[in-house]
Amino acid sequence: MATQMSGEGALIEPKDDLSYVRGPTEIPLSEATVGQFLRDTAERFADRPAVVFREQRIRWTWKEFAQEVDVLASGLLTLGIAKGDRVGIWSPNRMEWVLTQFATARIGAVLVNINPAYRLAELEYALNKVGCKAIIAAERFKTSMYLEMLQQLAPELATQAPGELQATRLPELRYVIRMCDTETPGMMSFADLIEQGRATLDLTQLDAIGATLSCHEPINIQFTSGTTGNPKGATLTHSNVVNNARYIAMAMRLTEQDAMCIPVPLYHCFGMVLSVLACVSVGANMVFPGEGFDPAATLAAVAEERCTALQGVPTMFIAELDHPDFSTYDFSHLRTGIMAGSPCPIETMKKVVSKMHLSEITIAYGMTETSPVSFQSSTTDPLDKRTTTVGRIQPHLEVKIVDPLGEIVPVGQTGELCTRGYSVMQGYWGDEAKTRESIVDGWMHTGDLATVDAEGYCNIVGRLKDMLIRGGENIYPREIEEFLFRHPKIQSVQVFGVPDAKYGEEVCAWVVLRAGEQATAEEIQQFCQGQIAHYKVPKYIRFVDELPMTVTGKVQKFVMREQMIGELRLQESKTA
Repeated sequence: MATQMSGEGALIEPKDDLSYVRGPTEIPLSEATVGQFLRDTAERFADRPAVVFREQRIRWTWKEFAQEVDVLASGLLTLGIAKGDRVGIWSPNRMEWVLTQFATARIGAVLVNINPAYRLAELEYALNKVGCKAIIAAERFKTSMYLEMLQQLAPELATQAPGELQATRLPELRYVIRMCDTETPGMMSFADLIEQGRATLDLTQLDAIGATLSCHEPINIQFTSGTTGNPKGATLTHSNVVNNARYIAMAMRLTEQDAMCIPVPLYHCFGMVLSVLACVSVGANMVFPGEGFDPAATLAAVAEERCTALQGVPTMFIAELDHPDFSTYDFSHLRTGIMAGSPCPIETMKKVVSKMHLSEITIAYGMTETSPVSFQSSTTDPLDKRTTTVGRIQPHLEVKIVDPLGEIVPVGQTGELCTRGYSVMQGYWGDEAKTRESIVDGWMHTGDLATVDAEGYCNIVGRLKDMLIRGGENIYPREIEEFLFRHPKIQSVQVFGVPDAKYGEEVCAWVVLRAGEQATAEEIQQFCQGQIAHYKVPKYIRFVDELPMTVTGKVQKFVMREQMIGELRLQESKTA
């Protein structure tokens, strides 16, 4: 394979036609901390728009935003929050979330992202696993009553003063800080914390603390949502997230002239890094349509704020495209954005480009443990590459595709994707064993099945755990999903394996039809006949109104599989 350079400078390393790629190194890595990152942008673009929270009616310039961050950082110092202390944030997309993201970084505290969908057991586990000293929480979101759950875990709040919490089930937690200024026994209000910070603000003190921080120190813990066992706390440094955000923004060609609509949740890397920090890297305006994803609110924000960029997982874009009032919104300012988080259906990508004016939208791939992006398409990549691949490797990273024995496979062959470079996390908080299982000689084993072609473009085939084997044939669900997306009646589809006594596994598909459409399993199977191999044709097809998903829009195949096993009364295959 000859050495080639992409339009964005991605180096394809010649290595005996093996699936190994290495990113360019011309643009050096930054050694800035998150605090320095924000300060530099605020100085360069002081009076330009920085943040819009439409639901909270908040608009800040970069100067105003940085000032509010300093005020909150000062408030946290008055509570005794110091470098290395863990501070949880449990909230939908609100201004308090973004302020906390940067205020904790300003003083070297470690932000702990708590999934907005967590319930009691998950919350208790997360807070205790990392030893949160404080948690900043919204009152509620949808059906999740955050403060009530905290009161259930720590009934001692009712009788103890703010800051003096001694809870049996949450032994490390001292402060519960509630958003809004309503009084709750044992809790401090966010508004009061801001007032304390304003009264004690000392920029000299904040700058002195900032000078002691290293970009290689941990700044963020994000819990990965595994399908089995407890979630693992991926620990990320300033350098991890700052540099990933820089290169993400470069791939999108973002500038201070851009305004990005951010409907994705902040607690996830997509919101926190690909969106917020990417905007900070160039001074682009961040526009939040609401606390949670709503297609109408997102479309309205795009039109009314004249957004040039839009982020989202495929299911979000599908919901926007299918909104009954879609044609009434103005998309003329849209240019770029990112579709990521789960495999992007080719047909959906084509519609986003043609109907939403997103001619330069990019596809990104990665995982929380790699800060997260490893591959991203460029705005100049041909449409076929942006619809069939996740682009090429990001700068300063290496990727290899390996077989079960760890050997690099030839170009074009499927194997597990492994990443090495600045983006790889420090490890899983408090879990050295799982860290050693995942990171071997600096290589993060992603668990994703992928191929790399001769030009360095990567295609994600599926998950190691999702791959099914029917009668000795390896079957990758995404291939079947992409084919079924061509059916004019199908809006969404997910394919997975279920146990089978004869073949080991059989193919099952859950299908969401377009509004007003009807279909039968036989009709879908007939659509497949003669078009894909017989063993890939789904034996079981279920029509559903919606797919089980995480709060970030990732489909939970294990939930579907368990339900089908129960419905069909199947037995798991036993191996010796």
